Amino acid sequence: MNTYRVAILGCRGRGTAAARAYHAHPRTEVVALCDLIQERMDTLGDELGVTTHFTDLDEMIRQTAPDIVAIPTGTEFHYDLSMRVLEHGVHIDVEKPMCVDLEQADAVVAKAKEKGVRIAVHHQGRVGAYMRATHKAFTEGRIGELCYINSRGKVYYGGYGLMNIGTHQLNDMMKFAGHCRSVSATALTGNHLITPDDVVPSPNGMGTIAGERITATLHFDNNVTANLLQHRLPKTTTTMMEIVGTEGRLLGMRGLLILGGAWELTQSFEPDGWEALEPLYPEHYDRSSPASIDDYWYVEEYVNALDENRDHECSGAEGQHNVEIMMGIFESAAYGNRVDLPQQNREHPLLRWRRENGLPPPAEMPRAYGEWLSAEDRRIGSG
Repeated sequence: MNTYRVAILGCRGRGTAAARAYHAHPRTEVVALCDLIQERMDTLGDELGVTTHFTDLDEMIRQTAPDIVAIPTGTEFHYDLSMRVLEHGVHIDVEKPMCVDLEQADAVVAKAKEKGVRIAVHHQGRVGAYMRATHKAFTEGRIGELCYINSRGKVYYGGYGLMNIGTHQLNDMMKFAGHCRSVSATALTGNHLITPDDVVPSPNGMGTIAGERITATLHFDNNVTANLLQHRLPKTTTTMMEIVGTEGRLLGMRGLLILGGAWELTQSFEPDGWEALEPLYPEHYDRSSPASIDDYWYVEEYVNALDENRDHECSGAEGQHNVEIMMGIFESAAYGNRVDLPQQNREHPLLRWRRENGLPPPAEMPRAYGEWLSAEDRRIGSG
């Protein structure tokens, strides 16, 4: 039984979460940390007992020979860092979304194939404890045949929510419905349909976006349809996904199950009439560990995939398709038509839309979400 050597590239919040999961798993060993900020490496290194630190990723790989490099960095850095790591012939675990557009995702997938290594995209919810329980109930036929899926985001600004949280929602849909074949979407900003002027850079480095409120209808394999909502509202909330079958419904992410019946009006917010599903844990998971159970399951899946010489369930191809759906949503909202997948033109559709209307790429905006939102409110006249 192999023990896989793991290096962590980026020691902020998501890097810490990934490192804890790899540290906790009995089949993976964190052998090195890499960050430009020494204090971050020291803090995480002290927690995990990892003293091998680098500020240069190429040197880290040459000296420590990891099997996997985790890339839990800002999205705008995923492409360059993934390509650099893959050049060494090392498997990668890249934070979601995989890249900011399809051209980048295509290149990363091609490089991994060239080098004969694997890509895993960190959609930990798809393989997590509650999702496993939910999918088990589904495969046991407890809601019958799949009909459609509804999902809403955390009510961030729509385009940002799509790239940030929608990537998880879409990946979870794919677990049940397969691949998406077409997209129809409407996006509004400032109470009007988006125009090329409403194409803006995303906060937190997630590429180019548009739309305060996005409503998308998706057509998946086997004629399963889904609705995805990314609507900006005053207060954030958790995501919700409802999976509707011929004999019942599943409500996630918290693993609630209802069999048959109809919606009832109640003044209680308690899940009356719903059966709670118990999350599924690996036998070797220590529940007192600081490692998130979903991140731990994600590592368990990577270990099993490498053992079996197969792709992670959240593979590079799945991450690439995930980006493709998001680009299809933007393209449909911009051009006002249904978009069939896969797209023939892999360029970012919003940048293409601006160029076709005689506009340059959008001007820079603040990176932090709060400052970005204030600047966007001023731009559209609502701040």
